[in-house]
Amino acid sequence: MPSLPKTPEIREFWRIFRHARGIEHDDYDVVAFGDGADMADKLAELVVSGPKRATAGLFRYFTEGGEAMPRLGEHVVLIDGKGAPRCVWQTTDVAVKPLCKVDAQFAWDEGEGDRTLASWLEGHRRYFAMEAARDKFYFSDDLETVCERFRVVWPPEIAD
Repeated sequence: MPSLPKTPEIREFWRIFRHARGIEHDDYDVVAFGDGADMADKLAELVVSGPKRATAGLFRYFTEGGEAMPRLGEHVVLIDGKGAPRCVWQTTDVAVKPLCKVDAQFAWDEGEGDRTLASWLEGHRRYFAMEAARDKFYFSDDLETVCERFRVVWPPEIAD
């Protein structure tokens, strides 16, 4: 997920969070999940409603695609498909492993589908294979995958 522009609405959302929590920096990323507005809305709702506390992406996009590698403790503003800020999360864990080595707990934490490892693998194989076809690289279960866990820290009514 590449970091997206910090619109006035996002900057104000961050300012309110920063003031309320005594944060003294403006070091944060802005992201939307998926490959379009509908998916961004659906996945943002899973974060806001509670089951989604993890995300995964191909390592190649962090090394070759210019995306910033997630860092422990960093803050991220998640936006929906319309670009509206929905929450701030803080990264709690980052691991890089082959797609085929992602475990059932991570699949559960990602909060999508029926939350099983089989369902997670099916959906991510399909999505990553689509990216491979689009970007012309070879897809396999051995592709290095960045697995990021997070906790929601804002707004207070949904914070972990």
